[in-house]
Amino acid sequence: MIIIVGLGNPGEKYKNTRHNVGFQTIDEFAKENNFPEFGLSKKFNALISENIINGKKIILAKPQTFMNNSGKPVKTLFSFYKPKELIIVHDDIDLPLGKIRISKNRGSAGHKGVESIIKEIGTKDFTRIRIGISPAFAKALAGEVEKFVLQKFDKEEEKIIKQVIQEVIKKLS
Repeated sequence: MIIIVGLGNPGEKYKNTRHNVGFQTIDEFAKENNFPEFGLSKKFNALISENIINGKKIILAKPQTFMNNSGKPVKTLFSFYKPKELIIVHDDIDLPLGKIRISKNRGSAGHKGVESIIKEIGTKDFTRIRIGISPAFAKALAGEVEKFVLQKFDKEEEKIIKQVIQEVIKKLS
């Protein structure tokens, strides 16, 4: 069994923001692989959808806590299902827009959602799919990171993100 968690913030206000690229990726993966609609699981405090792909049970989850508390729902899922593999899909402000990095058994690199997961489940032994959201001028954002990640992508950036999400879906399939 594999659990794939997309990180983001719940609610319409945050839909399609840079910080919600994990949610967007999970939504698109679900659509392309004929997963049933997501349902709210109070037990896991997450939107959940399950399906079997190539003989493997896959659980998709979108925690309904805010990003910085993603660890609590992930811990509940992780403890209950004891998956063979845990994959976390999230935004990364340190990567240029459109870049993808896959890493395993690494630290959070300052990402508060990932930090929360590591703290709650007590290990960093999981796969992270990091999606770059940062334009070239990002270093100039120094004190504005929180505002920046909650912004929506402009039209050109949206095209890039849609392509990147398709690349991630291929890697997950």
